[in-house]
Amino acid sequence: MPQRGAGERRIVLVRHAEAVPKHVTEDFDRALSDRGSHDAPLAGDWLERSGFAVDLALCSPARRTRQTWQLMLPRLSQPPPTVYQDRLYEAEAHDLLSAVRGVAAEVTGLVLVVHNPAVHDLAKNLCDGGPEPLVGRLRTAFPKSAVAVLTFDGGWGDVGPRAARLAAFWAPGDAD
Repeated sequence: MPQRGAGERRIVLVRHAEAVPKHVTEDFDRALSDRGSHDAPLAGDWLERSGFAVDLALCSPARRTRQTWQLMLPRLSQPPPTVYQDRLYEAEAHDLLSAVRGVAAEVTGLVLVVHNPAVHDLAKNLCDGGPEPLVGRLRTAFPKSAVAVLTFDGGWGDVGPRAARLAAFWAPGDAD
């Protein structure tokens, strides 16, 4: 049963921007490529223009996710506090869901900056509707630097499979 008076919550899922190839360095230390360094600020611009405010960011501590978020942050007029969580690196969808469920009740907008395939799996698992063209795109792929906004009613502990609606989906190259 949803928590009384919890209201609408939003989860903003961000897949990190393109990183250098895996053979260049250890996976955890992979930096953004030139393309990733270009696309990450665009994701921040889109999030700012979208009007979907966030008041907490949870981010994988891997270099490419940190860089993605650090390039998005200056584009936000009200940047949220950021918590880097070790458990978000090499996480699976259920690990991401556990992190979401642990968010404090006063948070209404959460952004997760994480990795694929977990971010795509979580988005598909949570999504129970929304504008059909966007839902179709989300089900097909979750590109690098993409941002999905899911909304649901209730508390963070209530979120689960098919509990959210896709409100927006953006990827580099999309028209505004």
